[in-house]
Amino acid sequence: MVARRDLERFAKTRVSTKADTMLAIGRVKQFARLDIGRELRKGLPEVVLAEGKDARDVAEIVAAVVRRTGRAIVSRADRSYLTRIRAKRIAQTRVNFHEKAGMIVVKRLAYKTRKTGGKIGLLTAGTSDIPVAEEARIIADEMGCETRAYYDVGVAGLHRLFGPLAELLRWDADVIIVVAGREGALPTVVAGLVDVPVIAVPTSRSYGFGNRGIAAMAAMLQSCSLGLAVVNIDSGVGGGSIGGLIANRAAKDRPSKRRA
Repeated sequence: MVARRDLERFAKTRVSTKADTMLAIGRVKQFARLDIGRELRKGLPEVVLAEGKDARDVAEIVAAVVRRTGRAIVSRADRSYLTRIRAKRIAQTRVNFHEKAGMIVVKRLAYKTRKTGGKIGLLTAGTSDIPVAEEARIIADEMGCETRAYYDVGVAGLHRLFGPLAELLRWDADVIIVVAGREGALPTVVAGLVDVPVIAVPTSRSYGFGNRGIAAMAAMLQSCSLGLAVVNIDSGVGGGSIGGLIANRAAKDRPSKRRA
């Protein structure tokens, strides 16, 4: 818990103590205020949403985040954002573009993600759901979790599910993220079979009455299977982040030899 004296430091941008770091704000010109201490405070990295933002502004934000934390993660990005970020020529960094997921990860060469021992399984109903699942996977990876993914195992061919699901249970996954569009049935099926938390991510890969994911989300929210939580439509970042928090909390009680 953050003490009152720590909250009084909230307006400071100088980072001198752990409390300052937890509450530090990094300003980028007149258009952005960065939550520099989010990862220390919450165990979640700050993610820069590119969608709807000018590519030059996103590049400025990325450069500032990397200077202060050593890493920047950008979601909902395309090659126009990648071009601007690379043009900044941020010193001593590497830029990874995950095109299918629409994610850009920029890290200092010396930056190392600390492995926590958390384990997250990912399943998709169809191949069109993979980009959202990959978004979740990248967030989980950046939170230090180990991930295993099995795609295209939806209820249209339910026999495809049993092998991958058994593998995830043998692997002792802490949480399973299930991504599905259309009628959104797969998370309900999975949650009815496993003894670990299931996070359902509805996708907009549906049409007609499905109304860009509304039917899938409604079905997941109406699920009769207990142990199932639902995030917003196409929210791979949301599913990956809550999955990462659960898995990392579970990993804390494991023997140290289980951690990488």
